[in-house]
Amino acid sequence: MKKDFIQIEYKKYDSIDELTSDYQTLWNAALEARQFSHSPYSNFTVGAAIELEDGEIITGTNQENASFPAGLCAERTAMYRAGIQAPDKKFKRIAIAASRRDSNQLASAPPCGGCRQVMLEFEKRHQQGFQLLFTDESGKFVLIEKPTDLFPFSFVF
Repeated sequence: MKKDFIQIEYKKYDSIDELTSDYQTLWNAALEARQFSHSPYSNFTVGAAIELEDGEIITGTNQENASFPAGLCAERTAMYRAGIQAPDKKFKRIAIAASRRDSNQLASAPPCGGCRQVMLEFEKRHQQGFQLLFTDESGKFVLIEKPTDLFPFSFVF
């Protein structure tokens, strides 16, 4: 038997102000999208914003359902919306912002496993990775270069 390990390289920023205006614009779009979150059960609002290769920004929010598995995460609503509205445009980056409905304090918002799998599908479809920006549990901004960095043992055909 051989033991092995995986390392994930990412960048961490104390403030959104440390990033360029492109990232700040995308981050603000994700923050603003949260107002459309349908989250009556958890009161956890999530907004996602995708910047396409031409600079267009497409947003999505989490959509809860009384039958919890029927709900959908913000990242997937944004990605599927982009897949419909702009099927031939590649993703440049995605920002994910989350907080409790009654608070402006940001919450940790890395993509769940289902969203990571869908991101991999779009990465494969576009034959190009895209950056992910979200906050960690300490409120710092995490920037990952591509979905495969976040999900090394992925399910692909």
